[in-house]
Amino acid sequence: MAGECFPESPKLGDMAEEDLWELINDNRHRISLGVRPGILIPYLRQARVLTEMDEDEILSCHNLTNRSMRTSYMLDLLRTQARNGAVALLESLMIHYPTLYTQVTGCKPSTEPSRFSGLIKYSELTEYLVRAVTGMQKELQEARCEASRKSARCASLELEIREIMEMADKSNCLQSENERMQRHVCSLQHDVTKLKDEKCDLYMRYTAAIEEKSAVNMRLHDLNLQIYQLQTELQKAQTENEFQKRRSLRCAYPAETPQLQEEVRSLRCQLVKAEKLDPARQDILVQDLAEAIDSQVELAEQLRCYREENEQLLREKQALLDQMECLSLQVQQLTLDCKMHQQKSTVIQNQTKELQAERDQAYLSRDEAQTMIARILAEKDTLRCQLVELQERVFSVQAKRSSREQRQSCDGESEVDWESPSSSFEESSLTPPKVPNRRRLCRMDAVNPMSMHSSFNSECEDASSIRSRNVEPPSPESLRRRKKALYEDRSLEAVETEYLLDDFVFLPCVEGEDEHKPGLSPSKDSSIDSMSRTSVPPFLMRSRQKAIRVNGRVFSISLQGEALLGQLAVVGGNKTGVFVHRVTEGTAAHTVGISPGAQIVEVQYEQNQKALRMVLEDSTLEEAMWALGQVTGLCHLSLRPRQDDYEALLQQLQSSETSSGDSFYVRVNLSLPAGPNWTLPVSCNDILHVTNTRPAGTEDSWHASKVHPCQLLDLQGGSVPNYYRAQRLLIRAIEDMSFQTKKSQKVWRVVPNKQKTVRIVGTRRQGRNPLWVSVENENTKSAESGDTSAPKSCLTLMPYSLVTPHFPPVCRPVLLLPTILGNILNKKIADWQGFQLCEPEVLSCSEHAARQQRSEILEECEQERSCCYTLQSVEKVMKKGIHCVLPLGLDCVRRLHRAEIFPIIIFIGQSARSARKLKSKLQRHSQSEDRLLACSRSEEPLLDKLPCLFHSVAPDSWCDQASLLTNLRTIIWEEQKKVVWVGPEMW
Repeated sequence: MAGECFPESPKLGDMAEEDLWELINDNRHRISLGVRPGILIPYLRQARVLTEMDEDEILSCHNLTNRSMRTSYMLDLLRTQARNGAVALLESLMIHYPTLYTQVTGCKPSTEPSRFSGLIKYSELTEYLVRAVTGMQKELQEARCEASRKSARCASLELEIREIMEMADKSNCLQSENERMQRHVCSLQHDVTKLKDEKCDLYMRYTAAIEEKSAVNMRLHDLNLQIYQLQTELQKAQTENEFQKRRSLRCAYPAETPQLQEEVRSLRCQLVKAEKLDPARQDILVQDLAEAIDSQVELAEQLRCYREENEQLLREKQALLDQMECLSLQVQQLTLDCKMHQQKSTVIQNQTKELQAERDQAYLSRDEAQTMIARILAEKDTLRCQLVELQERVFSVQAKRSSREQRQSCDGESEVDWESPSSSFEESSLTPPKVPNRRRLCRMDAVNPMSMHSSFNSECEDASSIRSRNVEPPSPESLRRRKKALYEDRSLEAVETEYLLDDFVFLPCVEGEDEHKPGLSPSKDSSIDSMSRTSVPPFLMRSRQKAIRVNGRVFSISLQGEALLGQLAVVGGNKTGVFVHRVTEGTAAHTVGISPGAQIVEVQYEQNQKALRMVLEDSTLEEAMWALGQVTGLCHLSLRPRQDDYEALLQQLQSSETSSGDSFYVRVNLSLPAGPNWTLPVSCNDILHVTNTRPAGTEDSWHASKVHPCQLLDLQGGSVPNYYRAQRLLIRAIEDMSFQTKKSQKVWRVVPNKQKTVRIVGTRRQGRNPLWVSVENENTKSAESGDTSAPKSCLTLMPYSLVTPHFPPVCRPVLLLPTILGNILNKKIADWQGFQLCEPEVLSCSEHAARQQRSEILEECEQERSCCYTLQSVEKVMKKGIHCVLPLGLDCVRRLHRAEIFPIIIFIGQSARSARKLKSKLQRHSQSEDRLLACSRSEEPLLDKLPCLFHSVAPDSWCDQASLLTNLRTIIWEEQKKVVWVGPEMW
């Protein structure tokens, strides 16, 4: 039977290429679901059908989000290797997945050497099989251990689930019992209601009986009155009868006697009738009265019984209410227990999910570690080859140097030109090179560090550097020349003070100006400290007159300002103003009447026969202390009394609500790791909230906090270098980037997603910034109108840029870069719900000129001159509450910002590989890959000049147009929630 299930089919080497790939493609779905690429790749690498770059792309590409996609991509790569790829794949399946191999080929797997195609040597194949078996045994052991742990965990979870189910059953029983008791209580309440209704009926009947009794009593009273009247009439009739009888006896005539007798008879009859009628009526009335009394007694007895029954029902009702309260408490307790068990079950489920996530993360980390180890081994092999080459070059250089030193011993000592690494050693031996002074970077134009490399070789012919850019290690002679050149270079730092002092606007120069310029210490650290205390820092430059705000009464005081900071102490900052905090008794400041609570608006003094005026109304505490420390003679202080604001500031300082009166936001233009003097690591383009420019105990750092991206909330806080110190670090970083070796540049090209470390921004064409103090020359104000020449200006690198927050209330427009790729994707994005493409407007000549003058035209269409994109068309789309897709370039950003419209700028990075993914789309729009790369390279340097932040998409973060659009939708949704930080314009 086994022979029938697994027939001995021909060897793989006997099958044609198309048959092999047809066999694989028929089972492609099964292979994609059941194969892990990381297991097959070592064999495929050894069979030389996959390269290291292919392995890196399969395992590390972010676009391949699951194992099936990686396996499918690996099959596509193997398809390019024709027949060898198919044979190697089937052999690897035979080794690592024998069951799958049987399902695919219908053959029984075998590890005999004759069954392999010969892509790998026999010795290498044997070694690989041994490693594979060992690895499988280890994986099997680990899988068994993991299965045992998981089974134990599952058993414990099942036990907990059983307990929870039992508790749930108990809870259900209690709930059913509670429902039954509630139904019983409802029925009892219904009975009580019926009893109340019956009681009400009895009360009505009792009332009716009482009314009937009253009516009977009234009738009895009336009958008694009638009896009394009849008795009275009877007595009266008897009296009259006797009177008539007596009268008749006295004077009766014989003729009238019969008549009288007849009347007597009639009267007697009437009397008899009256006497017979009275007892009957009296008996009737007595009987009625007795019946009424009996009914009254019966009603009273019934009322007493009903009262007793009512009291009994009330007692039963109270008992039922007490029982209901006890049951409600039990129900609440059971509900809490049920919720607690539900929470426990939820926690257990979350823990299970976390364990699964940790397991997946561990698998990913293991795969990444394997990938990194493979990459490191490859780099190690490359470095070994380079080391061998370097050693050979060192031997040749040492031989040439020995011959050159013999020739130089007779002609005198000469130095080797280290300027151009491309010049040959034979030319340097014939012509003695000259070592000019090292070129300084503090005043050069701001350029991109990556673009400086293209012009670096041409500049090396005129300027030299003591840094070696060759691969050979430095010789002792080279080290001696470096030490000498460094000493000469430090002497040039004194010249830097001239550039710093030239940033101020002084009175016309006086003879012998150079003699008074301070110099720097030879030591690097001491030079930096002395510069920060005595020389003018570059961030205090002013290029135009400041518009002074006058809020209240300002008075001026003149005094001798020798050691002015020793006479008075100041607190505050740019947010609250700089106030006098303490005045030393016996000093000139105390003598002229300066008291705490006065705000220092400006200070005027003379230095080196030059009149200076520094406006400190909006300056930081650091700038104010530096400005007051420069006063050396007679000075004039302009003060404004603000005692209430000063006391409020002191209360905030005492309650630790704030550490100073400084508060402003800056954008960092360089990456700074945490150092010994500052504790907050920052990256380029981070936003910081500076709250203290002079923390206690430090002179070269600020206290700042990182800002939440979606709201004005301070996050991690710490100390960062101050403006002057950060500027020095920025210049050093640019020097290091300028003199990097070709190897480091090659490594940089291999890692295109490396985070940006420097953003070069200069102070040229900048307005006033709270980071700068105002230094003005009063004597030159009158001559400004007549002097048409431009003021002396130089570019100073800015480590921090001042920014202000904005909160757009509606959906922001979307601008995609590079422009060529944006034109392709704009229509796709406009088809989404909540997006609309900006439509151009047709304008007449007069309307075009008027809107052009008001800067309302963003860009003109290339097809028609009268067709333009305007601000009104963008605002029209934004009023609908949707995103406006801008088919424009970077030039529209400045006009949009002036109109308080802040677009979402997304730059999609390009590489040769990513451009190939869009080849068909580019050809459809009459574009090419070279044009796209050229457009990306030309627009990327312009992004640093934008006054706002932008989002950059890495070129290898997407694999096709669909994934790119998905990433763009997520980016737009995230950017819409963020705070917009806008700085000064750079163009």
